[in-house]
Amino acid sequence: MRVKLKGLNKVKKKLSDGTFTTYYYAWKGGPRLPGVPGDQEFMAAYHAAIGKKVEPKAGTLQSVLTGFQQSSKWDELAPRTQSDYVKLIKIIEKEFGTFPLSALPDRRSRSIFMEWRDVRAKKSRRQADYGWQVLARILSWAYERGLTLSNPCEKGGRLYRGSRAEIVWSADDEANFLASAPQHLHLALKLALWTGQRQGDLLALTWPQYDGDRIRLKQGKTGARVVIPVGAPLKAMLDPMRQKVGHVLLTLDGTPWTGGGFSSSWRKACVAAGVVGVTFNDLRGTAVTRLALAECTEAEIATITGHSLRDVRSILDSSYLNRDPELAENAIRKLEARTKFPN
Repeated sequence: MRVKLKGLNKVKKKLSDGTFTTYYYAWKGGPRLPGVPGDQEFMAAYHAAIGKKVEPKAGTLQSVLTGFQQSSKWDELAPRTQSDYVKLIKIIEKEFGTFPLSALPDRRSRSIFMEWRDVRAKKSRRQADYGWQVLARILSWAYERGLTLSNPCEKGGRLYRGSRAEIVWSADDEANFLASAPQHLHLALKLALWTGQRQGDLLALTWPQYDGDRIRLKQGKTGARVVIPVGAPLKAMLDPMRQKVGHVLLTLDGTPWTGGGFSSSWRKACVAAGVVGVTFNDLRGTAVTRLALAECTEAEIATITGHSLRDVRSILDSSYLNRDPELAENAIRKLEARTKFPN
């Protein structure tokens, strides 16, 4: 007889070798269970976890945190985002799980949450902002549903101001890398420059996603689906290597990359090539900049890279508009052509 396990959370995950596996958790955000449903070890672990689970007390922030993870809004998040949120929600639960919802409208509650963010900022401003962002989003969800009377974390601003939007690879950086780096890393560079995709999505890219003319993928971070026409330089590299199965980017041994392994090899290759001050992640912004220099519109760029229009504009404001002197030269020549000079 098949027994339905209440709250059981099933997550399908793609492994580094391209195969898929399924992980089971006692509940969303709960402990991972060994084996598969029906196994003696699995059932014992499930019941042990449920036995230790404390149901959230009504009227506390814990009830809202739990409710959010059981909502349709949670289901809309990409798996990677859910994973990141779970880590932060556990931190919030430990600090504020018993915080009464009735106290949220009190102006002093905002100060309490800000003090928590300030303490976290001593270790990492970026992580402090991310924690605040997650809490604000959950409270916004609760407020919209009438579960709370206020969202004290609304419009909290940011502590972290750093940005790499203005940092792009130059043509010399690209040439030096290609002249020095191992051959199996060349395709990674070209893929990044001609698709504008994130490292994780490119490492996960498989040959069936390339039909000879276009690359189709679903971005792991945002869930956005993009269809990218493959430019001639990239096509010239892909076509001779094209296969029916397997990952596009492989290690020197012909195995799929891990994120850490790729990052380590990439850093070493950059050092050997004398490429400093830029990272693989900066290639995404570089792709945006080069598309703009090719006179692509913001909408055209966003369609390829999967950025929001706002993010495209932010990258261009930081790099494109102040890095290419040819733009200024062209602008003055155009102005001269429209100006009537005295005889």
